[in-house]
Amino acid sequence: MSRRISVIVPNRNGADTIGICLEALCGSLYDDYEVIVVDDASEDASRMIIKRYPCTLIELDEHSGAAAARNVGAGHASGEILFFTDADCIVSVNTLEKVALAYDRNGENRILGGSYTSLPYDKDFYSTFQSVFINHNELRDIGSPDYVATHAMIINADKFRALGGFNETFLPMIEDVEFSHRAKRGGMELSMIDGLVVRHKFNFNFLRSVRNAFMKSMYWTAYILKSKNIFDDSGTASLGLKANVILTWSLYFILITGIVTSTSLYPVIAAAFVLNVLVNIRLINAMYRARGIIFTLKSVVYYFFVYPIPVGAGAIFGNFMHFNKSIQFG
Repeated sequence: MSRRISVIVPNRNGADTIGICLEALCGSLYDDYEVIVVDDASEDASRMIIKRYPCTLIELDEHSGAAAARNVGAGHASGEILFFTDADCIVSVNTLEKVALAYDRNGENRILGGSYTSLPYDKDFYSTFQSVFINHNELRDIGSPDYVATHAMIINADKFRALGGFNETFLPMIEDVEFSHRAKRGGMELSMIDGLVVRHKFNFNFLRSVRNAFMKSMYWTAYILKSKNIFDDSGTASLGLKANVILTWSLYFILITGIVTSTSLYPVIAAAFVLNVLVNIRLINAMYRARGIIFTLKSVVYYFFVYPIPVGAGAIFGNFMHFNKSIQFG
């Protein structure tokens, strides 16, 4: 028996991507679904683009955030299954069939998830690095993930509403993490579905990559300090990344100290780098499988020597946010 799927897509100034997102969704081979796009007071041509496609468009008059947009979409959904994805994600023709099959196999008491493809829609270095990084970390533990991300989240509609939806006053960028944790406390189980992946259009350059790393680290740090799960191996906030940040910042401190004091600390530096590589060897292997040796070498340089700087800086600002009580955690 076919189950009706309501696909919920929040959009905010997504004119560059919403067209290819809806083109892919409307090409789905599944026979019983609806697409609900909630436009979060976009200031670009998004709404005109959305109206070209056979979907339900809900227009918000004021910018309310992705969590609110998703909740509004879920409130208008007619399907038994809610499938959340983003305006910069591209599904395949059989994605919704995989969604229905996964739901049938796992039942309504689980939140099911997927991730990004290892190779993104836009295949420049920074976008590819981000896609490989997320794909690897979100699919490391498919049986019991710490969270399910909203770029590919499957949940029973009644269960979603009973949980109160996404917290609209919570931190941006990680409201799906808070929702997942709240759902687990409410008795729901989480699982990742192997093979359920969507292509993402990042449009990343160096500055956008660094900014994303800083912002997500800042919000995530503020949250984990509040929830007291600092050392959890949580998806993209992996123990490997945390070790990388600590070891790299320590390495730079050692370098500066060595220069200032004229002390030879090269053996310590070498040992710290080797340890960092060993901790993150599975990620390095994922980079190699995605794009080969040249991409891997560039990624190793970026991941070990550049990426930890904005992540660490974001963590510092996240501490300030937490201890100054300047945000709401729901």
